[in-house]
Amino acid sequence: METIYDWITVAMFAGLIVLFLQRSTAEVPRDTMLSYLPPALACALGNYLGNEGYDLPAILVIAAVPAYVWFVLKPLEK
Repeated sequence: METIYDWITVAMFAGLIVLFLQRSTAEVPRDTMLSYLPPALACALGNYLGNEGYDLPAILVIAAVPAYVWFVLKPLEK
């Protein structure tokens, strides 16, 4: 864990894990495990791009993760 990209992507991935574990305990699952693959891969790709010096593509890919979570996985409504 040497760069800001490492810290940000690991934190986002940890959030994905918590969301997945929380939702997997429901009696009726809201989504499938495959729904979490795109943001997990985006975390890995964004981290790689950032560590290789491609800052703008890395930021765009990393910014897509919360957008995906918001629009596809949809937080629970009260």
